[in-house]
Amino acid sequence: MPAPLPPPDFATGAAYPQVSTARAALAAGDWSALRALVDAQDPHGRTFLVDHVGDGPEVGEFLQRVYAEQPEDPLAGAMLGAHLIHAGWRIRSGLRAQYVSREQFAQFFDHLRRAEQVLIDVTARHPEEVAAWTQRVTSARGLEVGQAEARRRYDRLAAHQPHHLPAQTQLLQQFCPKWSGTWEKTHAFARECAEAVPPGAPNAVLVVEGYLEQALDHGNTAATSEFLRLPQVRGQIYDAAQRSIWHPEFRHGWGWVSVRSVFALAFCLMHEWTPAAQQFAALGNLGDDWLFSYLGDGPKEFQRFRDKAYAKGGRP
Repeated sequence: MPAPLPPPDFATGAAYPQVSTARAALAAGDWSALRALVDAQDPHGRTFLVDHVGDGPEVGEFLQRVYAEQPEDPLAGAMLGAHLIHAGWRIRSGLRAQYVSREQFAQFFDHLRRAEQVLIDVTARHPEEVAAWTQRVTSARGLEVGQAEARRRYDRLAAHQPHHLPAQTQLLQQFCPKWSGTWEKTHAFARECAEAVPPGAPNAVLVVEGYLEQALDHGNTAATSEFLRLPQVRGQIYDAAQRSIWHPEFRHGWGWVSVRSVFALAFCLMHEWTPAAQQFAALGNLGDDWLFSYLGDGPKEFQRFRDKAYAKGGRP
């Protein structure tokens, strides 16, 4: 029998060591080292680090001080804006609006408005700073400024980076009905992004994210699985896999753990256990439990589905 599997590692720094290095520099108050590391990344990596490094509550005072001393530094503003947005969202929680208290909403909006003030200044000074624009796409959703304004912000970003997956993921959320969008708009945007990139790019995962959002909105696993197994839906998920994770040009760059985890969940819910097992095997001991958390405790659901995929689909 194969050896028992260790629990999946969901720590961002486990998959992307630059995150751990950047967090250590931030914790030490070494802004020069942090900026050198972030500036050395491509746009996706820069946005990823801005979004994942400054989210801890203990770094807020330091980021405020750096921004006050260096308001012209786009990284200082982008990271402070991201920090404020994360802090606000922690207060709001990930629950649907009807389960969020008035006080929670008040604090949430306060944090997002403060973030907006910073990020507006950053994007005015540095219109090419896609990390800041990505945060503004996120804050647009939280502040409920509307679909058109969220798309305007994304289009400003796309003028500099037309296939920026982190921003596309945020705008896709905006287009979902839970944020006053429609499924037609959600799927149309996902297809638009997937079809615009070279083969092997990860962006086709947006098609799967859109269908998972709609499927999981049914509220029970049986209905979710039935929806994903509809011939048209299944066909588009398989086409997305052919464009991305199954293409020989697919690479384990920034965000790859999330991409493979999303496909793994979709295949599991479709009862396609062999391709699901293949994605879990490609992940090794890593995982992203974001969409798994829609089903309950994210880490536990991820491990449950991984075990089931290996049991039914084979463990490579």
